[in-house]
Amino acid sequence: MPSVLLAVDGSENALRAVKDFIAKRDWYQQPVELHLLTVQLPIASGLVKSFISKSQLDGYYRDEGLAALAQARLMLDDAGVLYQHHIGVGEVAKTILDYAQDKASSLIIIGTHGRGAVTGALLGSVATRVLHESDIPVLLVS
Repeated sequence: MPSVLLAVDGSENALRAVKDFIAKRDWYQQPVELHLLTVQLPIASGLVKSFISKSQLDGYYRDEGLAALAQARLMLDDAGVLYQHHIGVGEVAKTILDYAQDKASSLIIIGTHGRGAVTGALLGSVATRVLHESDIPVLLVS
């Protein structure tokens, strides 16, 4: 069964990638193991970490991650698509690439122009980096 990683961040562009997957799911010759991933940026400051417990920080990542996944999960559930959802923490593009490797994905699907720092860029900084650094085929949805 081929494994597909669908990276989302809660943005409209990411949701277009979800819609595209749902619309084209019958194109696959066999059932797909879908992994829905969102990535939270880590709290960088060691000083902040000294005032917040690990469980509070983990709860924050979980809550923010579930919020970013909520609409995509609803769309997939409504379409009857089976999936596993994941919340990663780290540098976004690297975490997407690491998850794709870990799940032995045969395809990464990502929307362009997400919530990256460079909102006016042609593809978006995360999509550009994933596209350039991935050994796995990447489908960009705009």
